[in-house]
Amino acid sequence: MPLIYSFVARRDGTVVAEHAPHKGNSAQVASECLQHVIASSDPKMTITCDKHTFNFLKSGEWIFLGVADEAFGRQVPFAYLDRISEAWAAGPANKARSAAAHSFDRSFGPRMKDAMEQLNSSPETVSKVAAVQKQVEDVKSVMVENIEQVLARGDRIQLLVDRTEDLQAQAQQFQKQGRQLRTTMWWGNVKVKAAIAAIILLVLAAIVLAACFSGGGNRCSSKKAPPAESPAP
Repeated sequence: MPLIYSFVARRDGTVVAEHAPHKGNSAQVASECLQHVIASSDPKMTITCDKHTFNFLKSGEWIFLGVADEAFGRQVPFAYLDRISEAWAAGPANKARSAAAHSFDRSFGPRMKDAMEQLNSSPETVSKVAAVQKQVEDVKSVMVENIEQVLARGDRIQLLVDRTEDLQAQAQQFQKQGRQLRTTMWWGNVKVKAAIAAIILLVLAAIVLAACFSGGGNRCSSKKAPPAESPAP
């Protein structure tokens, strides 16, 4: 038989539930291995002895053991441990925290027996379940990757929108500065033209004044005509 022995133990080493369908030294070897497992920080551990694997699973304050033929591998024994750990957590886990050794052999032993017989008779179901789970995980991985790509594209689109808005703001600012520059240049041009016109007027006025007062006289003032002579009688 592939799976031949199983127990549930507390972390203090007390075995509270056991299923041993076959005689042998599995219980003795498992008890010795248990001390090494308790001292280890690994959640899963497999110890090989006498062509058998002693597979341990830690879950909270509990340690679950499944002993199998070495040729049976590790996948099925740990699938068995997953089943009984879930059943234990959903059932007697809270009541067994302070229970005496082997208090749950009769109540939980049948659950261990059923799970053991199911996997011993149909071990291929574990591979099928594992394959389905892998497919589910692959699909989840693809979905997550696609979502990340969509989010990444969304970030790039948002970045493009932000950059477009920045460019629009810069263009508006440039147009405003251009209008201000044109206004400043227009007023500057007006001032230059006014200054040139004033200079021209001053030059013309200077020329006129120079012409009027050249030669020591005032040629520009109006002269009175001499009185007309009266005719002789």
